[in-house]
Amino acid sequence: MAERDTAELTQQELHQKDLERLEKMRPLDDDFMRELFRNNIPLAQLVLRIMTGKNDLVITSEETQYDLKHLLGARSICLDVFATDSEGRKFNLEIQRSDRGASPKRARYHSSSIDVEFLKEKQDFDELPITYVILVTENDVRKADRPVYTFERRDTLTGEPFGDDEYIIFINGAYKNPDDDSDLAKLIHDFGCNKAEDMYFDLMAERTNYYKKIPEGVSHMCKLMEDMRNDEKIQFAVKLLKRGKDTLEEISELTGLTLEKVKEIQEQLKPVSA
Repeated sequence: MAERDTAELTQQELHQKDLERLEKMRPLDDDFMRELFRNNIPLAQLVLRIMTGKNDLVITSEETQYDLKHLLGARSICLDVFATDSEGRKFNLEIQRSDRGASPKRARYHSSSIDVEFLKEKQDFDELPITYVILVTENDVRKADRPVYTFERRDTLTGEPFGDDEYIIFINGAYKNPDDDSDLAKLIHDFGCNKAEDMYFDLMAERTNYYKKIPEGVSHMCKLMEDMRNDEKIQFAVKLLKRGKDTLEEISELTGLTLEKVKEIQEQLKPVSA
């Protein structure tokens, strides 16, 4: 009886920590951002219009955690938010809180991966879509105290655009200028907010309020965090099983998974007989 009470208390403590973590979450946190944008074309359209400066773009499809899987041995990636507009242009919106993750070559790889995904066999290269890779960074990784940095290939002598229709944009999440009343400055502010009532844009505030205050939304976020914890435990168990130095009972104790779950993972790792 005492053991059951302890287990229930542990779950309560974990749930309370999840609620505390949820309270601090901002759109600048990628796990939270993906839920804000999930099945939310109006919000994606608002944000992409402001970030690209294209006030007339119309988003026709939008997906979060869009997988780009390549040939064996090539690095696959999962896009935070991926959208297409009425003209066929492709938009990849990424949150990068780590400066290391906001490197120009990462943006280049995302851009090239989208190209590979959307040019099929025997299609002409001119059919490649216009692409925008947008990285929202927590810090000013470009170090010029600007809200936005936009890049495209140009002739180094004349400045003439190369015309490959590939654009990379960095949004500076650390930008703060009390005299800047632009929509972009307000949007950057909202990305750094953890309270819906402090946000400028209703679409962002309404979705934030749903996941932080409405029971159904709060339950969804807590389940998401619980699933993430379980995924981490499973990955840890897989490493220990592959190492082969621990008993199943020890792995259960180290990971917090039940012995039955560890046995299930062990069975899944066994090679399929021909």
